Amino acid sequence: MDNSKWPARAILPVAQPGLKFIFITILITGMLFYFEWNVFAWICFAATLFVCWFFRDPDRKLPQDEKCLISPADGRVIIVEKLEESQYLSGPCLKISIFMNVFNVHVNRVPFDGVVQKVEYHPGKFMNASFDKASIHNERNALIIKTVNDVSFAVVQIAGLVARRIVNCVKEGEMLKKGDRYGMIQFGSRLDLYLPCDFNVAVSVGEKTKAGSTIIGYMK
Repeated sequence: MDNSKWPARAILPVAQPGLKFIFITILITGMLFYFEWNVFAWICFAATLFVCWFFRDPDRKLPQDEKCLISPADGRVIIVEKLEESQYLSGPCLKISIFMNVFNVHVNRVPFDGVVQKVEYHPGKFMNASFDKASIHNERNALIIKTVNDVSFAVVQIAGLVARRIVNCVKEGEMLKKGDRYGMIQFGSRLDLYLPCDFNVAVSVGEKTKAGSTIIGYMK
């Protein structure tokens, strides 16, 4: 897991954690063309375009409602349920899971203003992130955040079958603003939200979300 500070975005709308992958594929493509291995060169060129597209980092317009909690990830809602207990919050809570496939934007955003109380990293497996047991068994990184109204919630990055690197760029005690970029999971993954029971949910299973713009629900 990479926990270095999230860098400023490059001139191009590409997440900087992906720049090294882009440079590597460009270098290999150039070498293949230089040695006139044209078939492999064009294949590598196509791979370069895909890597650039995968690490895209578009700007998003945040909703203006101060009470709304926004999606931390692009993807599809696969779980909305009530839990009697969780490892991140004390007592009953709501769980909302968003599955990101390889075609989604993978930059993660802060869902609501607050201070990071705890950062919990758990090594684990790399099973399909759409399976519910991935929340327990897969490699994951959780942020437990407390709002100015003393409400705690958790957002958990979960590695998937292909994803092998979680990037988290915030630390305990750091003040976060809604919509800020804070990390990503490279090449397919999942985000879980653990929210207080009185949270007013505004999404349902099957809905598609966009990080920074889709409203997940409202804090009381």
